[in-house]
Amino acid sequence: MSGGEVRDGGVAGRTRLRLYVAGTSPRSTRSIESVRRLCERWLKGACDLEVVDIYQQSALAGADGVVAAPTLVRLSPLPARRIAGDLSDERRVLDGLELDEVARADRRETVGGGADER
Repeated sequence: MSGGEVRDGGVAGRTRLRLYVAGTSPRSTRSIESVRRLCERWLKGACDLEVVDIYQQSALAGADGVVAAPTLVRLSPLPARRIAGDLSDERRVLDGLELDEVARADRRETVGGGADER
């Protein structure tokens, strides 16, 4: 990968997220907890989350165009999206990564099979 290019190599129907953090600071820990909570609550297990420490994998951060931590990148579904800063506001994260559409589609499949039954 180069220059922020993202490949869609995940399992079909699953959302792939990559969270960049800076070490084991309290802010990093809070970011990880916030994103995990968001995945459980809104994506109902249809999410693969990878946590990357920019201190240990700076080349990967550079490839994804990440210059600050925490940054959350939606790798799939394409197109890729990213959001940086405070990740505790679920609505901001869902909107910023356009995950609200993914979450709604997942809920429709779970609740009613995806069709409006009138």
